[in-house]
Amino acid sequence: MTRCRLCGSDAMASVVDLGATPPCESFLAADRLDQPEPAYPLHLRVCTDCWLAQIPPLITPEETFSEYAYFSSYSTSWVEHARTFVADAVRRVGLGPDAFVVEVASNDGYLLKHVVDRGIRCLGIEPSVNVGAVARDAGVPTLTEFLSPAAGAAVRAEHGPADLVVANNVYAHIPDVVGFTQGLRALVADDGWVSIEVQHLLTLIEENQYDTIYHEHFQYYTVASAIRALASGGLTLVDVELLPTHGGSIRLWARPDEVAGEPAQRVADVLEKEKAAGLRELSGYTEFSARVAKVRRDLLRFLIEAAERGETVVGYGAPGKGNTLLNHCGIRPDLLAYTVDRNPYKHGRYTPGTRIPILPPEQIAADKPDYVLVLPWNLRAELTEQLSYVHDWGGRLVFPIPELSIVEVTR
Repeated sequence: MTRCRLCGSDAMASVVDLGATPPCESFLAADRLDQPEPAYPLHLRVCTDCWLAQIPPLITPEETFSEYAYFSSYSTSWVEHARTFVADAVRRVGLGPDAFVVEVASNDGYLLKHVVDRGIRCLGIEPSVNVGAVARDAGVPTLTEFLSPAAGAAVRAEHGPADLVVANNVYAHIPDVVGFTQGLRALVADDGWVSIEVQHLLTLIEENQYDTIYHEHFQYYTVASAIRALASGGLTLVDVELLPTHGGSIRLWARPDEVAGEPAQRVADVLEKEKAAGLRELSGYTEFSARVAKVRRDLLRFLIEAAERGETVVGYGAPGKGNTLLNHCGIRPDLLAYTVDRNPYKHGRYTPGTRIPILPPEQIAADKPDYVLVLPWNLRAELTEQLSYVHDWGGRLVFPIPELSIVEVTR
C-alpha cells in the first residue's frame, strides 16, 4: 500500500506486522480441510498526514459479507446495548411516530427490532443475504445491499430521508471510506442525525487489543481521523461518546455541515486525550509491536506448559478477533483442543488457518477442562457470569488480552 485511502498521502508508517492470515470469518466446513486456504498479509500502517490507521484492501467486502457467519443477537450484552441506544436516540433526536430510521449493516435486526417495537418506521441495509433473511423473518424490513452514494440516493428516493442513520461497527469495514460516507449523507435528512460506533484506536493501542486487527477492518479511527473522514461526505462531528464496547469504542454523532453548529465540549476533550497519548505523532505507535509480541510469547508459554503438565485447555467463542490471535500465535489443536460458540452456524466447522474444531457450548460441561481460553475477551463480565459453572470442577478462565490473566471463577 503506497497511499492513504482517505487523504491520498504516501507518508505511511508501519505500526505492526501480523504476518499472513486467512480472512477471519472464513470458517471451514469439514469437507474443505484437505483443500488449500488463501492467506493475506495483515500489516497495519498509519498515515502520518491524516493519522488514519489502515491495512491494505486485499479482500473485498463482497467476499466477506455476501454470506456472513456473525449474528449480533447471540450476544446478550450486545442486544442490551442496542436497546439502550435506541431508547437514548429516541430522546436525543426526538423520534416520533412519523420518524424514519435507517441502519446500515443492520445484521440480523438486533437493533432495529427495538425501533419496530416502538412503532417507528425503519429500514435495515444489510449486504449479507443469509443474515438479512433472519432479520426479515423477525419482522425487520431489510434491504440486501452495500451502501454507496447511489444506493443511499435510491433508498432516499423510495422511502424518504432518514431522521436518524445508524452505522454501528461498519465504518471500519469498508475500503471506500469516502464513498461510504457520501452514502450516509445521501440517506440522512438535511436536518437529520448520523450515529456511528467504531472501535477507538486509542484503546486499541493502549490496551494492546491487536486481535481486533483483521482483514474485515480496513481502517482504525481516532476522533481526529474520523472528523476528516466525515468531512469527505459533507458531515460534521457534533458530539462523541466514549463507550466500553469492543474494549473501547467511540460513538460519533454527526450532522450535515449546513446544520451542524459548534461541536460539544466532549469532542475537544477526546481530541486532547488522543494528542496526549501521542497518536498524532509516530511516538504513540512505536512500542505497540513489541507489546504485541509479548502477548504471543506469554500465551504460547502458558499453553505449552499446561500441555506438559497434562492439563486440558479449550476455547470459548469463535469471533473474528480470536482468529487473528490464534493465527498470529500459531495455535493448533494440540494446544487448544477445540473451541465452542453459541452460534449454531459455526458448529461442526473449523477456525480458519488454525483449523480448530468449533463445538456447541455444552461440550465444556461434558469435558470439564482445566482451563477455558476466552477469545471474545471484550465480553469479560458477561462471559465470566455465563461460565461460572466452570467453578464446579475447579476450572479456570484465561483471558489473553490486554495481557494474559487467569481467573478462578465463583458461583
